[in-house]
Amino acid sequence: MTKKDVSENHCFYCFDVLEAFLENKPIPKASFPDDAYPLFITWHSKFKGHRELRGCIGNFHPLPLRKGLQQYALTSALNDRRFSPIELTEMPHLDCAVSLLTDFELAKDYLDWDIGKHGIWIEFSLVDDDDDNNILYGRRRRRSSKTTTTATYLPEVIGEQGWTKEEAIDSLLRKGGYHRHITEAKRKSIILTRYQSQKITRTYADYRTHCALREGETLTLSSGA
Repeated sequence: MTKKDVSENHCFYCFDVLEAFLENKPIPKASFPDDAYPLFITWHSKFKGHRELRGCIGNFHPLPLRKGLQQYALTSALNDRRFSPIELTEMPHLDCAVSLLTDFELAKDYLDWDIGKHGIWIEFSLVDDDDDNNILYGRRRRRSSKTTTTATYLPEVIGEQGWTKEEAIDSLLRKGGYHRHITEAKRKSIILTRYQSQKITRTYADYRTHCALREGETLTLSSGA
């Protein structure tokens, strides 16, 4: 990953989108290139010195940035089932992170990635080969797509949590809904894709400064100065 495509304007646009939705007003026009990327939007709230996650949702399929940021700025802020929807009164306490995902590679095994460099996306079955319900007349049944699920951690998550690779994998299995005892055979059965991320974070205070500058430029243009 050499080219830096993520921009603070992406964060500011996410604030534009969320504020416009909460105040029922038009979204300001985006001014950045509309290239396509897989992306994630993460919202945190900091109040009285305590910073907490308020939403993090994204997509692994490349989307034009303007459409993707607009969609996931709202989805992550309002529809992350782990949290209550963000409200207008929270806006001054928010920061927004935009992660553009790049350099996807199929790993050789579940340990073939580097902490702090790679995000990991795993695909695995919720049904094990030794499940009684998975054996029919002495023959293995083919796994249904309904029993296959996925889970991911962005590159920064594992380092922030202080996990080993094995601990990160086990946490992802739990995150994806696997509740049985985790064996080495289960870890080896997963399909792991590693990826990298271009990430930038901006606060609501940064956003308000951006808005003031944008409004000043608009006034200058309208006055013909």
